[in-house]
Amino acid sequence: MSVTPTETDILVVGAGPAGSAAAAWAARSGAEVLLTDAAVFPRDKTCGDGLTPRAIGELQRLGLEDWVRAHAVNQGLRAHGFGQTLLLPWPEGRLPNWGSAVARTELDDHLRTTAIKSGAAALDGVRAVDVRRDGDRVAAVVFERRGDGAAERFEIACRSLVVADGVRSPLGKVLGREWHRDTVYGVAGRAYVTSTMSDDPWISSHLELRGEQGEILSGYGWIFPLGTGEVNVGVGTLATAKRPANIAIKPLMQFYADERAADFGLSGDLRMPTSALLPMGGAVSHVAGANWALIGDAAGCVNPLNGEGIDYGLETGRLVAEMISEGRDLGQAWPALLREHYGEAFSIARRLAGLVTVPRLLPALGPVGMRSDWMMTLALRWMGNLVTDEDRDRAARVWRWAGRRSLARDHRPPFA
Repeated sequence: MSVTPTETDILVVGAGPAGSAAAAWAARSGAEVLLTDAAVFPRDKTCGDGLTPRAIGELQRLGLEDWVRAHAVNQGLRAHGFGQTLLLPWPEGRLPNWGSAVARTELDDHLRTTAIKSGAAALDGVRAVDVRRDGDRVAAVVFERRGDGAAERFEIACRSLVVADGVRSPLGKVLGREWHRDTVYGVAGRAYVTSTMSDDPWISSHLELRGEQGEILSGYGWIFPLGTGEVNVGVGTLATAKRPANIAIKPLMQFYADERAADFGLSGDLRMPTSALLPMGGAVSHVAGANWALIGDAAGCVNPLNGEGIDYGLETGRLVAEMISEGRDLGQAWPALLREHYGEAFSIARRLAGLVTVPRLLPALGPVGMRSDWMMTLALRWMGNLVTDEDRDRAARVWRWAGRRSLARDHRPPFA
């Protein structure tokens, strides 16, 4: 922008999938929207780049299906582990039956452009560092812009604030956000590497992830074809405060890539390796105030069973825009909506993911599960949270029943 605005109706901090979706939907409703980000676009983001059917459904809502189909399209998961390899197609149902993978540098830039084309104004290279409050309301956000060694601070007033500044959520911390590590969280790393299987119609996941000493680790490795001559290769491990990972992710990622090089035609050095900690399953509290709300990764909306967060980012962006357009008080309504949509699924998912961190449990149960196509197909649907609010089949009913039972036992439910 040539001129920095001093006020806006809806201010969105963070232009990843969550923030850009919120800005696009809010602008389409007729609101004045300003979308900001600390980075200058295009920029990279630590991610596996996978787009599950749940994410594809949200991209279709935004009118981006043709754009996604011009990239890699996959038909399901190739699961490896414990002497077995299973091909698990994406399930048929209310969600699309296909997935994709798009590098976040391109995906996030396109989503931000979509928000701008929808009517939002955009300002990048400015970091949100503080807020000016009016009771429980945020009256303005304080930004910092750096240049030539000096830092300029300025305010932008707003009627509503959407915080989508990622897993660390620095502005969320200013507002009181707290991450609770007693429930399961992720430690993950990814890189890009040249592959002869860049056009493979299946994404691959190795559920038997081993360290350099041959020990089974509580996590998995992945190889996601990008259709560009490269694949996204990565590893993720699960941990809790009681059972921390204590693993050097980048060396493990290199070891994993070296082990899979022959099978997947990997060659050359790993490019752009990065890693991150992932709050999961709504394991954060104080996610909203009267006129502000945390969404996406900032609200801990990451699937504990597969590390997926793009779908929840897109969904929560749409949902918060709808709630703001209705003039709702976000302080009570937003946490309640998050619990309604994700509480049961996140509760049972993080409970199951926590079990994976228990020593000797995965080596005992993994081989049993991998011997059954039916069981793994069911697990794919549950692990990917490919159960919509409208699904009424037996698998959906069992998942919701387990979620309700798990939620009743939680000493700290999701988003509480």
